[in-house]
Amino acid sequence: MKKILIASLLLGASALAMAKIPAPVLDDAAKAKAAETAAKTAWSGKVDAYALCKSQDRAAAAYYKSAKASGKPTKPAAATPPCADPGPFVYKPVVAGAPAVAAAPAAVPAASPAAKAAPAAPAAPAKKS
Repeated sequence: MKKILIASLLLGASALAMAKIPAPVLDDAAKAKAAETAAKTAWSGKVDAYALCKSQDRAAAAYYKSAKASGKPTKPAAATPPCADPGPFVYKPVVAGAPAVAAAPAAVPAASPAAKAAPAAPAAPAKKS
């Protein structure tokens, strides 16, 4: 029982100590390096997804080929989007003085008929101060 109590007290003390440590101050070079690392991590995730997609396509093709050869009835494969190759890693650093290029606004999808038919929730009455 004493060991659990001591362990929980030490854990609580370390949590308090961690809460008081300020965030590290990063200079511009460190921020740029962190942004590049984040971009490279996102790109490698896309490459992994592309490799998975290609391997799934190969496995499905081999399955349908063997099923057709053995005479098993197979359902036609559901239409899937083609695998998107992310291409080579390209990082374009943002220059501090240049204005950021805003992405084009995405098209707003039309509301479904069910969403149009549903009444809007009444607004909460404002509190007097």
